[in-house]
Amino acid sequence: MKQYESTTYDEQLAEKIAIFKQDFSELNLPDPEIFNSPQKNFRMRAEFRIWHKGPVSTYCMFSDDEFKRPYDITEFPIGSELMNRLMAELMAEINANEILRTKLFQIDFLTTLSGQALISMIYHRKLDDEWVSAAKNLQTKLSIFVIGRSKNQKIVVEQDFVIEQLQAGEMRFHYQQIESGFTQPNARVCEKMLTWAVEKSQDWGGDLIELYCGNGNFTMPLSQNFERVLATELAKPSVKSALFNMELNQVKNIAISRLSSEEFSQAMDKVRSFNRLAGIDLDSYKFTSIFVDPPRSGMDPHTTSITQRYDNIMYISCNPVTLRENLKEIVKTHDITNVALFDQFPYTHHLEVGMTLRRKINQNNKRLTI
Repeated sequence: MKQYESTTYDEQLAEKIAIFKQDFSELNLPDPEIFNSPQKNFRMRAEFRIWHKGPVSTYCMFSDDEFKRPYDITEFPIGSELMNRLMAELMAEINANEILRTKLFQIDFLTTLSGQALISMIYHRKLDDEWVSAAKNLQTKLSIFVIGRSKNQKIVVEQDFVIEQLQAGEMRFHYQQIESGFTQPNARVCEKMLTWAVEKSQDWGGDLIELYCGNGNFTMPLSQNFERVLATELAKPSVKSALFNMELNQVKNIAISRLSSEEFSQAMDKVRSFNRLAGIDLDSYKFTSIFVDPPRSGMDPHTTSITQRYDNIMYISCNPVTLRENLKEIVKTHDITNVALFDQFPYTHHLEVGMTLRRKINQNNKRLTI
């Protein structure tokens, strides 16, 4: 991470935008929309090591040099306001209670705009009934949810998730965010991403296929623009959360299946049948659009070719390098119609990119296919 200093935020963002434009200059992109981040208190989750110095414990991080020296964390300005308040309150409770403090190794925070917080406390010892009793008291006193972890042990004091609320345009959605699942770390920028995705797809119509749907973060807001949505996700905990979130938000036009992108292609091409698609009639869908939000590694060539089957593509990328590689093939059949840059990770070199693409029309007024 670059040195945190809020007065340099605009300069650092301008530098990232300039690098992006240079790296994508050969594509002759439309002017990107820029979505900045709050300059403070934007990060909703973080993890800290615990450093014990005699009778006192503190949060710590380690230097980036070869010596990996620990240094105390007394404030965390990029963390959410809720996280910063809880950090001090939680450490005071830990230092006042040896049961909570003994061999505590790490603390992970997951906070929300909705005011809920999940705290995971990780130990180098087996946790017992005394710890559970102390953790219950801690949970009640600080109005948080607590999880204890040690080797081969996980104790959920009450629940292992929080419920977040995110605004997407004029609608508000509720999300279960589980301890072990991926969530967007910058909730305010996430709201901007959701709003942008809904606005840019509002006239697409038909049915939507989504790959890498996670907990349904984009799935539910996008569903209002389509007749039906079929979303795929390989990770079981994410599929479980997505189903929970569909029920929580009373969204009825989404089906979710635990499939990889390759398996989805095999099912669509009738190469294989999958029990995980039981009750889903693929032939009844009229897919015109696809939404993808792949991991940092981007899409493999096969998945890239899948996107080219559809008239409309929306691609959210957390890695412009792999996005550029995927676009080398996609732009052979599709034109880039919209570009957005989201500063999901201020004070770092990372930049989140959103793009929409539309299938090209050839000289005979027919759509290009692969």
